[in-house]
Amino acid sequence: MDIVPRTLSNTFNKFFESEKSSGNLLIICIVLALVITNSPIGPDYLRFWQRNVGGLSLEHWINDALMAIFYLLIGLELERELYIGELSNFKNALLPIVAAIGGMVAPALIHFSLNGGTPTQNGIGIPMATDIAFALGVLAILGNRIPASLKVFVVAFAVIDDLGAIVIIAAFYTAQLSVWYLVGALAVWTLLLALNRLFRVMSLFPYLVGGTLMWFLMLNSGIHATVAGVMLAFAIPFSAKDDDQKSPSHKLEHFLHKPVAFIILPLFALANTGIAMEADWTQDLTNANSVGIAAGLIAGKPLGVTFLCFVAIASGICRLPSDLKWSHMIGAGILGGIGFTMSIFITNLAFSGNPETINASKMAILLASLVAGVFGFLWLRLLGKPGADTNA
Repeated sequence: MDIVPRTLSNTFNKFFESEKSSGNLLIICIVLALVITNSPIGPDYLRFWQRNVGGLSLEHWINDALMAIFYLLIGLELERELYIGELSNFKNALLPIVAAIGGMVAPALIHFSLNGGTPTQNGIGIPMATDIAFALGVLAILGNRIPASLKVFVVAFAVIDDLGAIVIIAAFYTAQLSVWYLVGALAVWTLLLALNRLFRVMSLFPYLVGGTLMWFLMLNSGIHATVAGVMLAFAIPFSAKDDDQKSPSHKLEHFLHKPVAFIILPLFALANTGIAMEADWTQDLTNANSVGIAAGLIAGKPLGVTFLCFVAIASGICRLPSDLKWSHMIGAGILGGIGFTMSIFITNLAFSGNPETINASKMAILLASLVAGVFGFLWLRLLGKPGADTNA
């Protein structure tokens, strides 16, 4: 029996609209940052983001503090999916989980095959990420030309993909580890979990205060501070019965949608896409790292997603929703190659202190994401009409 696609909830539709709007604004911010950086005031623009405020540069405040709020939202979305969304049923969850694994492993293998044993090997995590906002922006433009199940599938596998990226950041992009700060962060998290699970404290205030303290401790532990955002999300009380923002988790997720979409992600784009394009900038796109990033995003994502899903479905482990075809799965994989936010974030960690490599990597990410977005749109525009698939 085929898996019947879910009815889209109000929470999901609000999330979808928020991410779509964010994608449109991000495009404007990227173009603006590129134009300003390569104008006569470009050096002043880049120096502005390096200004020290309270012991950290503006760029670091955005990447370490504001992006922790972004990860908090991702964690809240993942929590919702696990309780009442696409991931709440194992049969429904398994296909996007398989897709996310394939979409992370294949790009990583492509990058490693070109960069293994070299100074740029650390960039292996860059092409593994998927940008939810841009991917959903493309799906929103397609409108009713694609089935609703495809939107749910892309959200589910992109959220799992982001979770994988967070694990990778924590495991492989950790600076010198301070055990006592880490122990302190874990102790605060344990206390917050106790407030939720044992004492059922429903006020958001103690969780936000504890989350701020946990962020500070994580920042000083050596593990990237944004991990604290995801940890906090799973400590905040969630009620599976409330899809109307009554539980603390629902309330916070609802509140964060617009600040994240219209303030945090645009600031991240403005601070991180200031790419100086020198006269010989095209040569930077031909080095092994840039080729590995581009090939991983453009080819690795659809190959990994489609192949592993095919294996899972052919073996009987998973089934396609009744209104999805293989052309939809390929299209979803192509859109998975839009790696902007997470890929740039990992780039900053992978090549910290090496601005030339960071600049070249960001250029490869932007171009590869543009190709993936345009190609994914055209693919689904032509081949993405809803309908039963005989291979399902």
